[in-house]
Amino acid sequence: MNVLIVFTHPERHSLNGALLDVMVAELKAQGHEVQVSDLYAMHWKAAVDRADFPDIGPDERLKVASASSREFAADGLTGDVKAEQDKLRWADTVILQFPLWWFAMPAILKGWIDRVYACGFAYGVGEHSDRRWGDRYGEGMMAGKRAMLVVTVGGWSEHYSERGINGQIDDLLFPINHGILFYPGFTVLPPYVAYRVDRLDEARFRTVADELRERMRTLEATSPIPYRKQNDGEYQIPTMELKPGLETPGAVRFALHVGESKSQGE
Repeated sequence: MNVLIVFTHPERHSLNGALLDVMVAELKAQGHEVQVSDLYAMHWKAAVDRADFPDIGPDERLKVASASSREFAADGLTGDVKAEQDKLRWADTVILQFPLWWFAMPAILKGWIDRVYACGFAYGVGEHSDRRWGDRYGEGMMAGKRAMLVVTVGGWSEHYSERGINGQIDDLLFPINHGILFYPGFTVLPPYVAYRVDRLDEARFRTVADELRERMRTLEATSPIPYRKQNDGEYQIPTMELKPGLETPGAVRFALHVGESKSQGE
């Protein structure tokens, strides 16, 4: 299996750096091929601007989606973006690793998404009509690939529980899991989240490392989050609302879009 890890931390000699080493070592021990995109070490350009679209005229108004679509179709995107797209094509599994900063991913990782997820590559694909709203949410360029998040958090797990003051962790990560990974077609695995990392002692680090090794060993067997696919008939077109009566009892908001778990092979 080919695994791409997008590593997002400004300090390589950090807890996140140590966890990266744990993952890479375990994956290679299992016989997998691994590539790492270390965004800070790469000095990744995070902001989308005119420089991303070399063919745009000096007097042409920048419309990011249309410019992205045109450059992608013409193989005209910048070299750094095309290199990351090639890594995504190569990968069977993609892991986004990052510390939770201000309830979201670091800006540099969001910038990687903004630039690499070009129109025609990660969105804007498939038939768009009154019968079908494109190949997305379970379909698309990343269909057949797996993805997961590895996230470090400073707060307690209770702070991110159903009644926790910070909000439930599944809700905070929903825009990433559902909107960034599931949207272009990834099969999304439950995230691995390490809590209270600012006060992690050696014993707790060993526990976290062991848990993460186990997640790496079971990447191919872990049951994914059962998000509902857009084009399986559960959503009304064109409003894209879940059809009445399909919700899991008691489910509201984000949870509406998670169906019942299926056993492996279904």
